[in-house]
Amino acid sequence: MHILFTDESGTPPKRNAVKGPRYFTIAGVAIPIELWRQVNDAFCALKDDPRYQIVGEVKWKHFGERRPGVTNNVTHLSMDERISFRRELFDIITKRERIKIISCVCSAAAAYETSYIKDENDLYEYTYKPVSERFQYYLQDISTPEHIQYGLIVCDHRDRHQDDRLRRRHQSFVNSTYKNFSNYNNLVEGLFLTQSDKSVGVQLADMVAGAIGRYFNSDDKHFALQLKPSFRSGPGKKVLGYGIVKFPKAGWR
Repeated sequence: MHILFTDESGTPPKRNAVKGPRYFTIAGVAIPIELWRQVNDAFCALKDDPRYQIVGEVKWKHFGERRPGVTNNVTHLSMDERISFRRELFDIITKRERIKIISCVCSAAAAYETSYIKDENDLYEYTYKPVSERFQYYLQDISTPEHIQYGLIVCDHRDRHQDDRLRRRHQSFVNSTYKNFSNYNNLVEGLFLTQSDKSVGVQLADMVAGAIGRYFNSDDKHFALQLKPSFRSGPGKKVLGYGIVKFPKAGWR
């Protein structure tokens, strides 16, 4: 059994938004259930390390440059310490070869040119879709006739209306019979949503999404390159289309 924990980087932009990032990212961290305790314990130990002493939720957005009057749970750390913490946090993922990263990077301008993306909720849900599909493909890839691999998906809670929408959209993907939709035979149950501060897996996904979003929006490759070995990959270790999917296919820019 594998659990895919997902979270987004930033807020899905509204149609005709003038300011804000060009790209919206959802990232998933697929953890085999037998490794979850290891990951949880390593995560908690790193937060409690005397060098860091981070109390509360770990969020990518807290690790940026200090701004006057803004405090959070990493304000006490220098920028070098924040960089060091993130490196060690991502080591928790990359040092365990069976943990895989699956993500989708949405070009908001191109998405709103399609006929089916009407608002920011559609944009979120259709950025989520390739992540769920690649998780299904990954489960198929590692399955054998004697040992079928199954998985479930845990997403970050937003608000009640958005959560209900995403659950319904997820189920529509799972139940779809359209040729351009995947089957989801290896997924069990429906979609689970949880508050990120209560989930180590979702906090890891937040940090991964932040690193990928930073790469695409600011051309800062530092942490994305550290994570590269953990991305799901295809023949020739190709990541694009396997561990990183661009949405939409047509017009992405």
